[in-house]
Amino acid sequence: MDESSREAKRRKVVAVVGGGLVGALNACFFAKRGFDVELFEAREDIRTARTVKGRSINLALSHRARQALKHVGMEEKIVSQGIPMHARMIHSLSGKHSAIPYGKKGQYILSVDRANLNKQLLTAAETYPNTTLKFDRKLLDWSPETGEMTFSRLDGLEEHSKADLIVGCDGAFSAIRKQFLRRSRFNYSQTYIPHGYMELSMPAVKGEFAMEPNYLHIWPRNTFMMIALPNMDKTFTCTLFMPFEEFDKITTEDEVIEFFQKYFSDSIPLIGVDALKRDFFRLPGQAMVSVKCSPYHIGDKCVIMGDAAHAVVPFYGQGMNAGFEDCIVFDEIMEKFNEDFSAVLPEYTTVRVPDGHAIADLAMYNYVEMRAHVNSRWFLFRKHVDNFFHFLMPKTMIPLYTMVTFTRTRYHQAVERWHWQNKVINYILLGSATGVVLGVSYLLLKNPPDVSRLRLSTDKVWNKLLAIRSP
Repeated sequence: MDESSREAKRRKVVAVVGGGLVGALNACFFAKRGFDVELFEAREDIRTARTVKGRSINLALSHRARQALKHVGMEEKIVSQGIPMHARMIHSLSGKHSAIPYGKKGQYILSVDRANLNKQLLTAAETYPNTTLKFDRKLLDWSPETGEMTFSRLDGLEEHSKADLIVGCDGAFSAIRKQFLRRSRFNYSQTYIPHGYMELSMPAVKGEFAMEPNYLHIWPRNTFMMIALPNMDKTFTCTLFMPFEEFDKITTEDEVIEFFQKYFSDSIPLIGVDALKRDFFRLPGQAMVSVKCSPYHIGDKCVIMGDAAHAVVPFYGQGMNAGFEDCIVFDEIMEKFNEDFSAVLPEYTTVRVPDGHAIADLAMYNYVEMRAHVNSRWFLFRKHVDNFFHFLMPKTMIPLYTMVTFTRTRYHQAVERWHWQNKVINYILLGSATGVVLGVSYLLLKNPPDVSRLRLSTDKVWNKLLAIRSP
């Protein structure tokens, strides 16, 4: 790139609207490329705020997010502040514990603190001399034709700014996206699931974790569930996911304890009776929304990323990972088209929309898996079968969770491959079962059994089957 091109690039201004996780990381990506970056955030600076408003669900950091963090030199620092989780630890109704590994030996996801990660990314963005962070700036309006923006400040005055590119990273209820809704041929849908979530805290016991720390603990109860993720201070953040109508049925402190005694009895001494009574009514169940839209851009002036483009429910642990991957995908397309926004933005929509829709659907599916399927013997059997074929053919048969969590396989391609693999494995299982039946039939025809002895053997097998206890 010659000197005049560099000078033209330096004069371009990129406005990142939203100082959350994706916005802060995006500021790093654009600043690293040499653009003048202005980041606008409606809230106060969380690094100096007395209380941090907003969601506090722990985050599950995996391969996609790590690759994006690596690109801006942040991976090692963030990984060192997380706790590895190698498997799901299932807590049955009877109190039995069983682990379901996430992948092969050495594969794990990381439990990281949302607020700490956000603070680290803001500080990283601020280290670039070509980046300015502006807090307490609420977007009032913007123009997709000129790139002009109007913000309200904390002092009541309005502030005007102009950018060559506006990057909307302002969440599921994006102010940037409102302008998209005014335009024709913009597809948009949002879905609130009938379940809400509530956070509870499990304190440390004598300075140590109350449960095994290197697991994502799950109490699956078919129509609802509770999970627990470890924190660096040796506590666990527990999250109860349940239909709102079930939350509404619990109105007294005694009913809280009765509910937990019935469904999560092993957690009561770990969380504490008094803490349960107090924290359950601190906030009502919080809603969860899934957003799909298309396109992700307007002309060459604006693009939306993260939850503004594809808000997902939290059950695949991919919300942040998908948002961070947005940053690296956009950067890769910028490299491909030499930072020509008129070519980059349409290509970004073409590439990313199918993946945004796919991860939204996968997140919905995984809630059913986490709260119900993990209780199924067939589910566990299929997990073993999938892992067996992956061992035999590691490049051909790859479990869905592995593709989503431990690779950068495009989300929609992972889904397509998963459906294909399921068909193949089901045919193999059906063929094997058919072969066994035909073989036994042939032997029976060739050597007819003693009917009385066969009946006696059958009775013994049946009695043994009846004696098998369900989990």
